[in-house]
Amino acid sequence: MHTKHHKPKPEQALAQPKSNIFRVTVLTAFLAVISLFPVYAQSLPLATPIVEEYLRRQQIQGNFPMDRSFMLRPMLLNSLPVAETTNLEEQIAAMFTFNELENVFSVTKLPVQAHYQLNSNYPFGQNNGAMIPNRGSQLLVTGGVIARYGKISLQIQPEVHFAQNKEFRGMPSTVSTNWRDYYEFLNRIDRPERFGEESHTHLLLGNSSLRYTFQNGLSLGVSNEYLWWGPGYRNSIMMSNNAPGFLHVTVNTAKPIATKWGSFEGQLIAGSLQNSGYLPPNSTMEVARTPLYYPKRDEDSRYLAGMVVSFQPKVIPGLYLGYSSTSQVYTNELDGLGDYLPIFNGRKRFAGMDDPVIAKRQQQSAGFFRWLSTKGSFEIYGEYGTNGNSKTMREVVVNPDLYRAFTVGFNKLIRLKKADEFIQLNFEQTQTGQTVRKAIRESKTWYTHDHVRHGYTHRGQTLGYGHGSGSNSLFLEVSWVREMDKIGLQFERIVNNNDAFYLHFEHINGWDRYWVDLVPSFVLDRKVGNLLISSRFQYVNTLNYYWVLERDPDATLYRLQKGDDRKNIVAHVRIAYLF
Repeated sequence: MHTKHHKPKPEQALAQPKSNIFRVTVLTAFLAVISLFPVYAQSLPLATPIVEEYLRRQQIQGNFPMDRSFMLRPMLLNSLPVAETTNLEEQIAAMFTFNELENVFSVTKLPVQAHYQLNSNYPFGQNNGAMIPNRGSQLLVTGGVIARYGKISLQIQPEVHFAQNKEFRGMPSTVSTNWRDYYEFLNRIDRPERFGEESHTHLLLGNSSLRYTFQNGLSLGVSNEYLWWGPGYRNSIMMSNNAPGFLHVTVNTAKPIATKWGSFEGQLIAGSLQNSGYLPPNSTMEVARTPLYYPKRDEDSRYLAGMVVSFQPKVIPGLYLGYSSTSQVYTNELDGLGDYLPIFNGRKRFAGMDDPVIAKRQQQSAGFFRWLSTKGSFEIYGEYGTNGNSKTMREVVVNPDLYRAFTVGFNKLIRLKKADEFIQLNFEQTQTGQTVRKAIRESKTWYTHDHVRHGYTHRGQTLGYGHGSGSNSLFLEVSWVREMDKIGLQFERIVNNNDAFYLHFEHINGWDRYWVDLVPSFVLDRKVGNLLISSRFQYVNTLNYYWVLERDPDATLYRLQKGDDRKNIVAHVRIAYLF
């Protein structure tokens, strides 16, 4: 049974559809009014479907500036209107030519975008921003304008979100000892199975921001934009668009800063994360008269600070190196510069040594790289992170698997007979599941924490890897591409929360209980006139849903037991209209 928190927080109130009729009406009127604005030119934000992947392919072919790493997103655009043209490629090229002028005012329309998602039987999906784990239909609509005056820019791009939020079966309410072990995970993170029992209507700030961009390329501002740190196409272990955007102060490079050694990109943020306001499933269950759920500090807000830097060395064209770090604490426990800025909060020490200062912080850090060859039309990339920013270098070398997560991948373009047509091969593997028994036994899985027990989440969703804590995935795509168009097949294998699995079932040798999703997908992306259309249709074949087996007393010892296998049809359609 899914129970709503007894003291609704502001974000819970947003879940009530009747309370948002006025807000939704205002947003609808706003989207209609912006079409009447006179503008100096058209523009295209990089959150638009298809565009980022298209630009990355262009860079691999040598048709896009090499100083852009694609490891810090969103990439900021020109602060001036671009020349009038109906050629989308010319517009994009002009957006990356920075020419700041004083006392120039412009208003630029942003594309109106709609993202529709359908899950037939149970929630499935990642990197979908403000969308929630949902059975049924949900829709995310956004649009807006950018007003600029000299070096000041105001981007107003709110989002409205609708979700049916139909009932589905999650973790079955059966053996209480399984729930006891499962709550070792649930008590350390804010990830409800279902977001209440009613349909949702949300109005959010979306990708809105207010910035001042200096002549040297630094930008200072307040933003609610989605952030992506790292080189992955599909996954980032540190920062992605898997959760809604959160309000933060940002100091970042608006364009790469060139030096005699190479070019740098970077960002420093400080922001506030919100709790979901919903309880985990079966929160009233007791085992041996002991409640399983240990209430979290929902009345306390959380402060998140983070930094990321990328370097492109001049002596090795096509190579990009990066580092990122985050730290969060409860706001009423902020104490000293080390809590406010992750640059000063290392306090390296060996595992097993107590440190009360580190104990109250949830810290993560990662190093990453990307290397591309325009001659070979391919790129390889990787990201390696540690859960806790306090490991010594000796410990990293001696035991690199302890508390780690990683992503590795490559992308290859094979030229066809026509000059603008390619076969694209993309492979990516991500692993947050632990392989060292010490980490599993201590419940030190990624995105969870013993003290900051809401974990690395915002509004109930992880900020990094979309499949969440303790999970592993293998992804492969084979597609035909031409400019912005793509037709392809994808396949993904996902092992869900292996850390919880080993904690639950190791003692019974339950190795036939792995919860695995096998997901073939068909992808179709097209640019049709002023429309960008991106679609993905998936068949999710789930084995041993929530690790459940249906025991067959006649089965032999040499035959795998039949599991609670389930099927799910998932459809994504994203449309952007360019004015």
